[in-house]
Amino acid sequence: MARVGAACKEAIESHSKFANYEIPVMKAENSSTPVKNSITQCGKDGINGVHELLQCSTCPDSMYPPIHQCPNGHTLCANCKRSSNCCPTCRSDIGNIRCLALEKVVESLEFPCRYQSLGCHDLFPYYGKLKHEKYCSFRPYNCPYASSECSVTGDIPFLVAHLKEDHSVDMHDGCTFNHRYVKSNPHEVENATWMLTVFNCFKRQFCLHFEAFLLGTAPVYMAFLRFMGEDREAKKFNYTLEISGFGRKLIWQGIPRSIRESHRKVRDSQDGLIVPRSLALYFSGGDGNELKLRITGRIWKV
Repeated sequence: MARVGAACKEAIESHSKFANYEIPVMKAENSSTPVKNSITQCGKDGINGVHELLQCSTCPDSMYPPIHQCPNGHTLCANCKRSSNCCPTCRSDIGNIRCLALEKVVESLEFPCRYQSLGCHDLFPYYGKLKHEKYCSFRPYNCPYASSECSVTGDIPFLVAHLKEDHSVDMHDGCTFNHRYVKSNPHEVENATWMLTVFNCFKRQFCLHFEAFLLGTAPVYMAFLRFMGEDREAKKFNYTLEISGFGRKLIWQGIPRSIRESHRKVRDSQDGLIVPRSLALYFSGGDGNELKLRITGRIWKV
């Protein structure tokens, strides 16, 4: 995005506009504590003007200190400065000029979270905004489907509908489950990957995963539960998983992990019911080439 004139001059003029909205400004001799002004007090024009000034002229990211400028006043972020020492707007050598005026303007303001429209109404200093947004509980969730590189994000109701419509995931109401995993093809027995069911339980949603993978060099099956929500809410629940057959029984009890953690991270942490493939095929009976495994379990509040 091209800029006309010096960006630092624009920053000072933009700061002057804010005074028209009666933002309190204190002289240095009256107080040593800087005054933090809320961007919401600046009005729509002020918000748009500040965001425009803080947008890097090369990439779509906002600029954070150090903010660099060329001799003609065009600004760019530190990452773009490291990749090229040539101004993308006027092609002048950038050198090592800092736009201190723009950095000062930013330090005097507080901004709303980028997820304000999703329910987060807190204000943050500009330089603390990124840290908050990284962990904001209102940020969208990633699709929890395990066996695809799905890039869909959204809130929980949206993802529940997405799992049902786009991934054909079965939906069940209730806090108990009884599932039979069947694979008759030996190759499929070795490479089975499922995310079978989403459970609606206690007005919450839980994803039951079951898959085959190598634990070191040993082939295993693993079943575990993930909670569609935040980790602090997931810790309010417990669940059990049980596999039995031929007078043998394996039982796992645990706490569901939040879908904020990736499927692979949960799997690699081994936080679930792990069954060596040889034992799973023994539970299945037959000649060891067919998987017929039944998993039962339940979810309850703690």
